Amino acid sequence: MAHDSDPQVRQAFRRALLLMERGIAVLIQGETGTGKEVLARALHEHSRRHAAPMVALNCASIPETLIESELFGYSRGAFSGALPGGKKGKVAQADGGTLFLDEIGDMPFEQQTRLLRVIAEREITPLGAERSVPVNFALICATHQSLTHLVENGSFREDLFYRISTGVVQLPPLRERTDRAELVCAMVATELPGCDPRQVIAADVWPLLLGHSWPGNLRQMRAVIRYACAVKEGAQIQRCDLPADFLAQVRSQPSQPARSNVQNVTPIRQSKPTAAPVGEREDVLGVLTDCRWNMTAAARALGICRPSLYRVLRRLDIAPLKNQLALGTYAPS
Repeated sequence: MAHDSDPQVRQAFRRALLLMERGIAVLIQGETGTGKEVLARALHEHSRRHAAPMVALNCASIPETLIESELFGYSRGAFSGALPGGKKGKVAQADGGTLFLDEIGDMPFEQQTRLLRVIAEREITPLGAERSVPVNFALICATHQSLTHLVENGSFREDLFYRISTGVVQLPPLRERTDRAELVCAMVATELPGCDPRQVIAADVWPLLLGHSWPGNLRQMRAVIRYACAVKEGAQIQRCDLPADFLAQVRSQPSQPARSNVQNVTPIRQSKPTAAPVGEREDVLGVLTDCRWNMTAAARALGICRPSLYRVLRRLDIAPLKNQLALGTYAPS
């Protein structure tokens, strides 16, 4: 996340880390599958609390009857069926570290009141306990819902909303990210170590991967890439290797424009440099000409970010337009 190619993701990480280091609760907003938990873990690992544990709780996955004991724990004999020695809750486990509450919008209203008190007073009272226990933790929350709407319809406490919404960061959906090609390459490299992802994916598959709207975001892309890498029988991932539901989705949804030879210009980290594929220079020059040398538009057409495009230009020995004009070498096609 700290060195992500997409500028929106980098900015979200930098801002969230600054907020976290100032003791401000961070609220990560974004569609399902955009990597909210990945961002939360990256923030913890880069924070001053990285030596202590990060404790995560998905508020949507815990039954309402159990979430109180999961969050705050309980003392010995607190209720019938309780463990003999009691149980330390997630908040106490995160003492000194980071507490990550995923899908905070699904937390039961009654427990929101208790959480608000914990955030305000920095102490918890386990179920059945007579004394409060001080706690010190960084708080990161995440949601795919609009908490403002939940407050308006009365299912989320307004005072808790203001407590956790001071440090809001937004993760962009995959369809708005400029590094889709790099993400595909990274996922392929994970599934097929030692390969060159640019050559593994067939030319007619790239437009499908880069032009799709990806309603399931990173989670969906990862599932599609894993499937294709697992079932491919030849040297390349072909259209027939893609999941049937993905192909159906591609046919039913309008796609974003993408050039078919984009795999030739996808910068990926390699242990050693590789030679430029035949025709790569012409392909990049074609994109630049089509976009009238507008670097932002060209990077978007190629499915990469501007810094990546500049690296590609240096590697292919393509001089910036202003240099060509100054030397009189520019020859428009």
